[in-house]
Amino acid sequence: MLPIIAAVIALFAMCTSAPGQDYPARSVKIFIPLAAGGGGDVFTRALADELQKAWGQPVLVENRPGGAQNVGARACAEAPPDGYTICVLSTEAMIYNQFSFKHLGYDPEKDFVPIINLFFNTLAFVVNASLRVATIQEVAALAKAKPGTLSYGTFAFPAAQFMEKLKKDTGADIVRVPFRGGAEIVTALLSGTTPVAVLALSNMIPQLQSGRIKALAIISKERSPLFPDVPTFAQAGVGDDYPPTWFGLFAPAGTPRPIVVKIAADVGRIIAGREFLQRMYIDRGIETAGVTLDEFARFIARERATAARMIKDSGLQPD
Repeated sequence: MLPIIAAVIALFAMCTSAPGQDYPARSVKIFIPLAAGGGGDVFTRALADELQKAWGQPVLVENRPGGAQNVGARACAEAPPDGYTICVLSTEAMIYNQFSFKHLGYDPEKDFVPIINLFFNTLAFVVNASLRVATIQEVAALAKAKPGTLSYGTFAFPAAQFMEKLKKDTGADIVRVPFRGGAEIVTALLSGTTPVAVLALSNMIPQLQSGRIKALAIISKERSPLFPDVPTFAQAGVGDDYPPTWFGLFAPAGTPRPIVVKIAADVGRIIAGREFLQRMYIDRGIETAGVTLDEFARFIARERATAARMIKDSGLQPD
């Protein structure tokens, strides 16, 4: 009888470890709830290419934009929890939307397993160069002098909160225009249809370097090495207490732990590689993160608590 029990235990151990050992045995999909071409999309596709090399299986990126990232987040939450659908989600879908919408179609606290925090986005307050302004205060004065003529674009809640606070403090009349992704905002900036934005540096480095878009300040504790002449928000005199925007990798709740651990380890090795670090972080003006699994989950819990206080203080009501 004992040999039979031992055999059963050994077989059970093999079965429980198999998901991580054999994964992936076929193609993997990565959902991203943003339109193609933006900073998050570019990073996700670069990561997918490296994962495909490491795993020897196709890794396909699917854009699921719409609904302030709720469409893509819900699609990920509803995917089979087998490791073959994972998703790149930002602070909007995982933190702020639960306070901004009455009905999400998913539960950000229960429907996902955190895998790894990929990066922090350095946001910048930018304008079309034709506005001929040098500071945020000059933008506010222009908007106040010509009410209803300026509009701004962003899809990050902290950035929108900053703009709404700026409007309230200065009396500036700047209309918010919603966008599905960074590439769309850059197009609107360049055309002048939406001449003001708060957007990640990674979306517009060539345009900033060419002078077609002008950065007035960045949301960061320190100046960007790529644009050392651009002050931080604190240095520009408009505050420094705005929470960071980040993008992380998640799996649907119920995904086997060995698979999640393997993905975290493999992605961690990729993003720590010298060539990837230079090409996708340093050259694109984004900041490394890298916390994984339970540590990432604790970070998200702290971020939610901060967001809840921000929403309460702002008096915003969910739509």
